[in-house]
Amino acid sequence: MMSELFASPFFGIALSILAFLIGVEIRKRTGLELCNPLLIAIVLVSAVLLICRIPYEDYNQGGAVINMFLAPATACLAVSIYTRIQLLKENWLPILVGCTAGSLTSMGSIYGLCRLFRLDEAVTASLLPKSVTTPIAIEVSSSLGGIQAITVVAVIFTGILGSIFAPLLIKVFRVKDPVAAGLAIGACSHAVGTSKALELGETEGAMSGLAIGVCGILTVLFSLFLVP
Repeated sequence: MMSELFASPFFGIALSILAFLIGVEIRKRTGLELCNPLLIAIVLVSAVLLICRIPYEDYNQGGAVINMFLAPATACLAVSIYTRIQLLKENWLPILVGCTAGSLTSMGSIYGLCRLFRLDEAVTASLLPKSVTTPIAIEVSSSLGGIQAITVVAVIFTGILGSIFAPLLIKVFRVKDPVAAGLAIGACSHAVGTSKALELGETEGAMSGLAIGVCGILTVLFSLFLVP
């Protein structure tokens, strides 16, 4: 009976949503940036699966359904970009330069560290697209012979760190321009960071969403030169 319940897609969906809602509530009560709802949800779901000895394959029956909405959700970021289309036209050069610098810095640092620690080509290819949103990262990783599981973990970890530290770094470096702040967040921490950028302001959210698309394209192009 219980095994049939755990294997049901509704179990994975319900567990994921409940864990995330708990994370949101903890974040509201504590007000701490470290209490990221996504991070808390990952810990809670992992704990339930381990304690109850539920196979990941059973949980993923529902997890795969949620994952299916990731690409459409990313595409919906275009709405916030459209509302700031005039701002995009006025700042197209800084946007292009900023996204190029962000992509090169991210991929260059990963490539250099992978070579320094003598990681193999599969791992290198898996980590290179860590700063773009998951659907794009998976496609880039797969085309380069990377390992999808490593790519997904790297993307999630990068997004969580970006959403936690982005507001702090913006204050430390005294970034006053909302366009610059949004581009920086989107270029380094993709959709997870964009959710934080939307909390900072509509302009920041729009520019962060734009950076996801531009950096995704640039990542595809740059990866062709970085991996043999």
